Amino acid sequence: MTIPTPSDPAAVAVELEKLRGTMETGFATVNGSLALVAQRTDQTDRVLDDHEKRLDALERNRWPLPSLAALVGVAGLAVSLWR
Repeated sequence: MTIPTPSDPAAVAVELEKLRGTMETGFATVNGSLALVAQRTDQTDRVLDDHEKRLDALERNRWPLPSLAALVGVAGLAVSLWR
């Protein structure tokens, strides 16, 4: 098999076919990478939603410290007046 000269139309067609194959491979790689990024983004969104729900539950169930401080103050006042 001989290498066609650049002025030969067959050479141009062969080079274009090689370029097409290279581009298809590159696009397949990029599409795979984008699919992986999209999957990881979905996983991250689910984890963030889970953490947000857990944080909200913790904030709702925390002991109301200002109310506790007021209760201790009133109890201290009551004890001091009783003595």
